[in-house]
Amino acid sequence: MKKLVICILLITGIGFSACDLERLPYGSMPDERIKQDPDGSLSTLLNGAYAQMKGWSDVMHRCGEYAGDNIMIRGSSTDAFYEFISYSRTPNNGRLQSFWDNSYKAIAQASNIISMIEEGQSPEVDNQIGEAYFLRGLMYFYLCRAYGRPYFQNPDKNLGVPIVNGTPENVFGDFPDRATVEDTYKQSIADLEKAAALLTINKGPVYASKTAAQALLSRIYLYMSGTYESPNTQYADLALKYADDVINSGEYALLSRDHFMRYNELTPENNSETIFAIKRVASEFSGSAHYYGVGGMYAVIGGMGWGEMYASGKYLSLLDETGRNDWANNKLVDARAAFIEPQYSDDNVDVFRFIRNLYNDAGVQTNYTYIQAPITRSGNTITCIDNEKNYTLTPVDAEQGIYSINYEDGNTYTGVIDKLMKLNRSHPMFYIVKCSREGEDSHLHSPIITRLAEMYLNKAEAAAKKGDYETARTALNIVRERSLPGQGYTTLTAANADEMIDKERQLELAFQAERSYDVFRNGKPLTRHYPGPHNAMEEVAPTDYRVVYYIPQDAINAYVGTGNQLTQNPTK
Repeated sequence: MKKLVICILLITGIGFSACDLERLPYGSMPDERIKQDPDGSLSTLLNGAYAQMKGWSDVMHRCGEYAGDNIMIRGSSTDAFYEFISYSRTPNNGRLQSFWDNSYKAIAQASNIISMIEEGQSPEVDNQIGEAYFLRGLMYFYLCRAYGRPYFQNPDKNLGVPIVNGTPENVFGDFPDRATVEDTYKQSIADLEKAAALLTINKGPVYASKTAAQALLSRIYLYMSGTYESPNTQYADLALKYADDVINSGEYALLSRDHFMRYNELTPENNSETIFAIKRVASEFSGSAHYYGVGGMYAVIGGMGWGEMYASGKYLSLLDETGRNDWANNKLVDARAAFIEPQYSDDNVDVFRFIRNLYNDAGVQTNYTYIQAPITRSGNTITCIDNEKNYTLTPVDAEQGIYSINYEDGNTYTGVIDKLMKLNRSHPMFYIVKCSREGEDSHLHSPIITRLAEMYLNKAEAAAKKGDYETARTALNIVRERSLPGQGYTTLTAANADEMIDKERQLELAFQAERSYDVFRNGKPLTRHYPGPHNAMEEVAPTDYRVVYYIPQDAINAYVGTGNQLTQNPTK
């Protein structure tokens, strides 16, 4: 019996090997059965494509989030993900290989569904074909933003990823080299536009839908909209249009402030704000998965997890910018502070905590470190002791417990009076729980791809790049005032729009794998001036070769012996 290669490709890079397709339900299906029952067969095949995304999403998150400035790690690590944090890029990285392989497996599965089934048989079948287009378009975009340079940098010359839509007739023949960034984006856009046209049935946020396709189109066009200094208003207009399509669809609603502070605990199906998420369930997420999943690096919950990565000093400062978040006394100013859980000592000791500079023997600053100095109160005077030296603290905002210290190195530092926090090595443990506790089940988490708040942020940025600052301010404040009631921006101008919008995107979309891409696509450098083992004094420019990841070496090797070669990213 003739077999169609559906899940095909046990991909090593893009080296294909045909599989014996007897495995059901996700591996393969006889073409006769598909033709006899396209609706039921497509459901099974699509489930396989969705299942592919579960492992894919783990590395996707680490690539985007670890390379940003929302997190810090307690110390260096031998795990391949440390390259994402340290910017010590290499092509022999098992996690990047997994990301590449899983992406192309999903592309292959979706492509074969598309080529196999004719449109127009029924709305249900067309909708399922639309789901395949959606998944393929999503994969090409996520691949390109990891391996291809930011769009504003010569997209017609810089390389994206190979466009391989389906199983080749000759799996031992020539494979295409990487398409340009521009052409890879065009492929993704064409797929998502086709998906939006075919998707007429919204089955909920863990399946592709018309609005999910429009949400991704809004983001892609935002990535194409240039920088604030040199915007592409045509693409900005399309980013705004698609954001409005989702906002005005009436299918989603922002959570209230109180419910938003529990966003991580809600399943996607019970969250009015989630547009598309990759569904995880407790039965497939148990045992070591609680340690090795994304949430396990950010926190220890119920005795499970490593808890080795924490909210960065930079992110904590942003949360406190409007008013101090006092976790010890349950006084949270910014709703987004609910996703951070400081780990306090049982000693009930009051300390003055601040970040100080570290210098080498030549007097050159090399890093930062946290200090927790026990305090003594005498009337209105507060003193602390560090390294056997006493300091009198100066009030900055005594009501909020904010003080400054004239330290022995000649610098004045600002910090807070707080309870003593537990340390991992020398770092206070500011757990991140945004990727944990779904259904209150330890580190269970269904990774969010798109949600309604992002659409308002996309609209704000796109409008600002078009010079419509009032529209931008209105959209931005919808998101900001949900977390900070009554603290909306009163003015937004060409002089401050990029700073204000970037700040809200960082606060709102933290721990969703967006931050590093947001920085570089707008032509900004990444700075990480806070404690951690990373190079805290380094500035990573958007033109730095390390902004993109290397093509995995196994993918390069898979082209050996063919007529073409797979081009590697520059090494300097």
